[in-house]
Amino acid sequence: MIVLLGIGFLAGIITSISPCVLPVLPIVLAGGATGTKRRPYAIVGGLIASFALFTLFAAWILDKLGLPKDLLRDISIGLLFLLAATLLVPRVGQILERPFFFLTRRRSGDMGGGFLLGASLGLVFVPCAGPVLGVITTQAARLHFGLDTVLLTFAYALGAAVPMLAIAAGGQRAGARMKVFRAHAGSVRTGMGVLMALAAFAITFGLDQKAQTAIGNYTSFLQNKVEKNSYARKHLAKVTGADKSALQRAIANGGAQPGAGRLASAHHKSSLPDYGKAPEFAGIVKWLNTSGERPLTLKQLRGKVVLVDFLTYSCINCIRTFPHIKVWYARYAPEGFVVVGVHTPEFAFEHVVSNIRRAVKQFGLRYPIAVDNAYGTWNAYSNQYWPAEYLIDAKGHIRHVHFGEGEYDKTESSIRDLLREAGRRVGGTAAVADTTPTEQATPETYLGSFRLDRYVGSPIRENTFASYTFARSLPQNDLSYAGRWRVERERALAGPGARLRMHFHARNVYVVLGGKGRVQSFVDGAPGPVLRVDSDRLYTVFSSVTTHDGVLELRFSPGVEAYSFTFG
Repeated sequence: MIVLLGIGFLAGIITSISPCVLPVLPIVLAGGATGTKRRPYAIVGGLIASFALFTLFAAWILDKLGLPKDLLRDISIGLLFLLAATLLVPRVGQILERPFFFLTRRRSGDMGGGFLLGASLGLVFVPCAGPVLGVITTQAARLHFGLDTVLLTFAYALGAAVPMLAIAAGGQRAGARMKVFRAHAGSVRTGMGVLMALAAFAITFGLDQKAQTAIGNYTSFLQNKVEKNSYARKHLAKVTGADKSALQRAIANGGAQPGAGRLASAHHKSSLPDYGKAPEFAGIVKWLNTSGERPLTLKQLRGKVVLVDFLTYSCINCIRTFPHIKVWYARYAPEGFVVVGVHTPEFAFEHVVSNIRRAVKQFGLRYPIAVDNAYGTWNAYSNQYWPAEYLIDAKGHIRHVHFGEGEYDKTESSIRDLLREAGRRVGGTAAVADTTPTEQATPETYLGSFRLDRYVGSPIRENTFASYTFARSLPQNDLSYAGRWRVERERALAGPGARLRMHFHARNVYVVLGGKGRVQSFVDGAPGPVLRVDSDRLYTVFSSVTTHDGVLELRFSPGVEAYSFTFG
């Protein structure tokens, strides 16, 4: 826990010195310079409280009320203008401070105004966060967090507040010591009010973005060292519960503890390990390809060999497994083999049942599909991968597990082994050519802010349209934006002049797109195909018989949504 809190605290400090926070620093300076000795601490207290509470609960509240996600940021900017007015018109400040007199015994103090200023800043500086805030917001969105998430949130907020406290306190001390400040206190207060209003105006209309672009993301090195290293990721995974469940520990250890039980059979006894009883399907919102679309249970399927395949229809890795699974299903279903595809969505459009139904028809999947929109079955298995295959014997125990593509011969051999153990007769194999890429290729790359990695260029401004410029150099596997983009949690929405560059190393390049419009592709400057985006799905943007190392540029018409790249 101490290590986790340390990571959160350092990540908060990095956030507070990142380019996206620069516009609020004059506000902090003005707020500290115009108050008493206690005011800087009130500012920090308000910042920590608002950031922690709204980060944990705001998304849920806004969703329940059907309000836009930008509402709180708009409110916070309005508060900044209001606080600027308190400096320009002292009477306004006195009225605002009355509800906060309980914070101090001295009626002449201005703790209330400082707390309100900090509360507004707690919402304005958030967009430049990284993996730590990503973990916090993920847990908050699921309303699935405990003490560790709450403490991590406050540690992060405290880290972000420390540099701001130093600036506010420095401004306060400078104002108290300099004679010119004391001699012209009224004029200084008015000047600070104007400064605060100008900063709020710049944030409102995005006038700060060009300055941030010119400065560059100078904190990326620190963020990589603190938040994105393997040690930090391991501790953050524990917060979400994605480190290892009992089932995943059994898989990692090669099997369940002695006495877990195996199916006794006079015909054949498999030597496959036993990972324990398979979790039941949970939280399924819809069943496809079943009789009357009625739900299935593992209890109903007892006596059969069952392959539970976790998939999502826009994932190229999942798509490449479909030919193998379809052939297995056709070959071994008469012998008591059942496939259940568990469709757990990665992106928002994959929650739509009509989209899933269309994809199931497009790929010719005839076996049952469980729509796991709430991640109920995913969490029951503590799964972390697309695709992931769990092979269950006739007694209901998991006996073979495989994550990702490949090893199809081993999986089919395990199917045959368990069918024989169940007393079934099996004939020849149903082999399909393995098209899993064997060459090293660029890793899967997400384009939304939550999992944006290997990005270079203008600082990301989350959930608002901003102007971006390409990085001067683009290392292998990195990407960069140009033009107008609205970078959201899981997607990037194209605006006027939106472009994207990706330095890839692969034979094939695929991109998940949504919305409506056109995307013109270029590879190493040479024009490529024009993609006509008509639905939310996976598109092939480049294909070659040999591995190619080059720069892909995509030019988007406004309104097209970009989610992720995969390579093969």
